[in-house]
Amino acid sequence: MKCKISALACNGAFAIALGLPAIASAEVVKIAFIDPLSGILGNVGSNQLKSMQFLAEKFNARKAAGPDVTFEIVGFDNKASPQESLNALKAAQDQGIRYVTQGNGSGAAGAIIDAINKFNERNPEKAMLFLNHSAVDPDLTNSKCSFWHFRFDADTSMKMEGLTTFMAKDPKIKKVYLINQNYAHGVQVAKFAKELLARKRPDIQIVGEDLTPLAQTKDFAPYVAKIKASGADTVITGNWGADLTLLIKASKEANLDTNFFTYYAGVSGTPTALGSSSGDGRVKMISYWHQNVDNNTFEPLYVEFKKKYNDELYVTALWTELTFLSDAIKKVKSTDPTKVAFAMEDMEEKGAGAGEVKMRKSDHQLQMTLYISEWTKAGGKLKYDVENTGYTFKTDVMLDPYVSSTPTSCQMKRPANT
Repeated sequence: MKCKISALACNGAFAIALGLPAIASAEVVKIAFIDPLSGILGNVGSNQLKSMQFLAEKFNARKAAGPDVTFEIVGFDNKASPQESLNALKAAQDQGIRYVTQGNGSGAAGAIIDAINKFNERNPEKAMLFLNHSAVDPDLTNSKCSFWHFRFDADTSMKMEGLTTFMAKDPKIKKVYLINQNYAHGVQVAKFAKELLARKRPDIQIVGEDLTPLAQTKDFAPYVAKIKASGADTVITGNWGADLTLLIKASKEANLDTNFFTYYAGVSGTPTALGSSSGDGRVKMISYWHQNVDNNTFEPLYVEFKKKYNDELYVTALWTELTFLSDAIKKVKSTDPTKVAFAMEDMEEKGAGAGEVKMRKSDHQLQMTLYISEWTKAGGKLKYDVENTGYTFKTDVMLDPYVSSTPTSCQMKRPANT
């Protein structure tokens, strides 16, 4: 047999003649990135889109998903709106994109889960998979759990379990004020803070509580005045983006002398707002990673990204997503989302910091090590300052996965595993 067209065609012809599978052609796996890329929260989404595109290039360069598979990250601006997220999802479906990632807003995440559930039921041959990098409403892996949804961040209840375990050991904490954004995550922060503090430290008083409209409050001075008047020694907030940046700014201007326990002090813009006057350990953060963790396997990527963009690469969940996705594709030798989803269940990988991470099969909630860190002056072993402030995060305590792991009520319906 003579091969006149190409070596690849020749190889394929011989493979067919021998009854062997033909060599697979190169395949581009597109991932729709659906998050705010404009407006008051646009800086957060834009950083994360740039981060994921940077990471995808690294995964492609080392052929992490196999020699014939590469990733392409396609950005869609959802303006932090559930309805705009559905419009973006429809556009992704029309483009034949079968993987979605999103994280800034649990309302948007819930809408995406519901839409993908319905789409996959009608179009099983075009099934889509949702990789959630940061939307942390516990309901998403409990009452609203879905086979088509995997969460790569610790949920609100897991982080509050860790925070309150730490807070319970500090006798100086006596009066707590709760201020959170008025949507699923913020409401859950307040709920779990009250429940867990009542169980672990019933002597602590909740002296005030506010829920503010998501990404709509321009001046937090009136809220800071209420916090000051309450006599609170500690504030717990799940705020992120501009809602945390502006809260910190107003607190500094009012000389509010309280401790802050936060979820997202490391998110774009907030470290700059913290600056030097918020040092001395008064601002704490619970997270799955920060710039100065020990056993920092993410360090080379962080250093390269910051040198290239003068920006922070901090959402290591994006790296974890691509790690799980790559290894699942290699395992099943397919980019089909249904096969990949089954492969990711109970998968274990090396975390960005210390220890292993594991995708719990029962609800698709990642189990992971968490860190409670404090904002302090950089230097010495704390070699990476954040947003060029001269300040950074230092680990107070590392929490093994069992400390913050919480049970699930998920009753997951799975498709047939073919």
